[in-house]
Amino acid sequence: MTPDRAKAARELLAFYVEAGVEVLVADAPTNWLADPSASDASEPQPPPPREQSLSPPANERRPRELPSLPPKDRPGGAERNAAAAPLAPDVAIMAAREAAKSAPTLEELRAILSTFQGCALRTTATQVVFADGNPQARLMFIGEAPGRDEDLAGLPFVGRSGQLLDRMLTAIGRDRTSAYIANIVPWRPPGNRKPTPQEAAICLPFLQRQVELVDPDVLVCLGDSSAQTLLGAKEGITRTRGRWFDYDTGTRRIRAVATFHPAYLLRTPLSKRLAWRDFLAIKKALAQS
Repeated sequence: MTPDRAKAARELLAFYVEAGVEVLVADAPTNWLADPSASDASEPQPPPPREQSLSPPANERRPRELPSLPPKDRPGGAERNAAAAPLAPDVAIMAAREAAKSAPTLEELRAILSTFQGCALRTTATQVVFADGNPQARLMFIGEAPGRDEDLAGLPFVGRSGQLLDRMLTAIGRDRTSAYIANIVPWRPPGNRKPTPQEAAICLPFLQRQVELVDPDVLVCLGDSSAQTLLGAKEGITRTRGRWFDYDTGTRRIRAVATFHPAYLLRTPLSKRLAWRDFLAIKKALAQS
């Protein structure tokens, strides 16, 4: 394979991984939309050249060894099947509520979340991305979901969006030692897609318990997913940003505000002036509380 073709192949594989395609299920693509009756079995397609194939020729492959026992009869098979079976959404939400409220500390909440089986996102993510910053901070930020950089580091907002958030904090005289940062969903969705409402609902009890344990004076929702999930906002972020809400933890009310997600600001720089107004309002609210 020439260097140019090898580079192109590596870039294509990297694109597939970024898009969430991580498992090879066949040696060649299948057109599921084609009419099976239109295919001519008497004219088979020639195999691709050896240098274009992702797998060795059939005569060089080792035969696949089939298990002598079905999965349920193999040692440990029942446990693995039970762990892999997805929970129904309503069952998963109830399980999350029970698990979250049993955590007396942030450390125990993180441990419980790390073993929680109710959200399918955990099966495609590298690790749980719990939080960053100071748990005693008066200011708490809630984002949407981890991205690729966050999934690898195990910390929220460490990529380009995180760097912009750090600069925004510096502009109002703060940094990560005086703020606490978390996300609606603690696992990276495949391909950096938005978490579904079902995924957000399953993970919400853990975030609500996280807010209760941190007990900040000001809560900031970054983006519409965060504002809609945590604050119940009905409109998009362009109409919700800058508005103040009362977030009720059950023991007290916390002042909460929504603003643009840093990722949106990177795509739409003109909106930074509106975000700056929001951060000045956050600074003022902290000074008054």
